[in-house]
Amino acid sequence: MGQVVQVSGAILILIAFSLSQFRVWGQDEYPYLVLNLAGAAILGVDAFIEEQWGFVLLETVWAAVSLWALTSKALGRGKATT
Repeated sequence: MGQVVQVSGAILILIAFSLSQFRVWGQDEYPYLVLNLAGAAILGVDAFIEEQWGFVLLETVWAAVSLWALTSKALGRGKATT
């Protein structure tokens, strides 16, 4: 079950990244930000449970930056990028 969770989180981030690279989504668009936040949160929680502290740090910061950008965009505080 753990591998399914990890792969699911990674796929969300990779979808957002790939569609951004192919210029389908901008890095300041809601779908990109939401997928990044969801994927990082999933991976961060899984890393915490598995006590993989380096990945906890990486995914927590990734999720926090995505959440900040998403919140900034929702509140109309200029162009938010991640």
